[in-house]
Order: sequence, then structure tokens, then C-alpha cells
Amino acid sequence: MFTGASQFALVGVVVAGGSVWAGAATAALLGSRNVLYGVRLSSLLDRSGWKRFASAQFVIDETTAMAIARDSIPESRIAFWATALAVFSLWNLGTLIGALATHALPDPRALGFDAAPPAAFLALLAPRLRAREPMAVALGAGVVALVCLPFVPSGVPLLIVAVLVAIFGILRSRG
Repeated sequence: MFTGASQFALVGVVVAGGSVWAGAATAALLGSRNVLYGVRLSSLLDRSGWKRFASAQFVIDETTAMAIARDSIPESRIAFWATALAVFSLWNLGTLIGALATHALPDPRALGFDAAPPAAFLALLAPRLRAREPMAVALGAGVVALVCLPFVPSGVPLLIVAVLVAIFGILRSRG
């Protein structure tokens, strides 16, 4: 599965003593948000058949953020594909290097590597937080996730937040 959060969730569940099936289910649920991204990107990418299938493999947080941040459809498409190629190649290269270097490095937390995923999400989110409402939604989502964190399995706080934000969006569009 080419989505970092899902990969981390699977490994986190298994390392915490859960079964591979529980980890895979958590990863699949967490990755299901990409369906919503696909719905949003389908009009921008305008693909059909095998090209649509190929494009769907790269619908992740980063490609979606880069594509929807552009002002024109051609710019969105370029941003999507440039990000897809960069993230896919660098993610897999980084994974290979990490797998090969596991015995050479000390504890990754001691080097601060555990802060990289949250920092990456913050970097993706920051440009969208120019108005009060997106800032309030982001802060509220963060509070909800932090409150849920001690009580639910790894990955579930993000799912809870995703559902609440979707409900907020639906209610906002009706009102």
C-alpha cells in the first residue's frame, strides 16, 4: 500500500501485539480516505480506463494537496504528477535505505526521525490555514485526535477526525 499513514498503522498494530489481519484492516480503513481524494481529483485529472486506474495508484495526501492548491487545471495536473513521481520514487528509495541501514543507526527517536511524519502533514496543511475557519477546523481536529489517542487503537483517531470533519463539511454545505 503506497500511503505512509496506512503503512505506519499496519506496523504499529503488529508491533503492539495485534494480528497482521487487524493491522491490515486498520491500514485499509485509514487508507480509505483516499477514496474521497479520488472523488475530488477525478475532475481535475480527467482520466478514463487504464489511465484512471494508473492515476488512482498515486492518489495520496501529498498529491491531492499539491493538485488542489493550484489555480488552473493544467497546473493541477502537473502538480499531481510531479508530486506523485517524486514521492513514489523518494519514498521507496528512503524505505530501501531505511531497511538496509536498520542496524547501522541507533534508536530513530534519539535522532528525531519520529517527528518527520507529523512535520510533513503540518507542511501540507499550513498553506490551507490562511482563514479562521480552516484554522479552527484544524485545531479542533487536533484536539479531538489528542483526546481520543489514549482510548483507541493506533490509526483510529485519524478516522474519527475524518468522519467528524466530513460531517462538518456536509452540515456546512447545507446551511
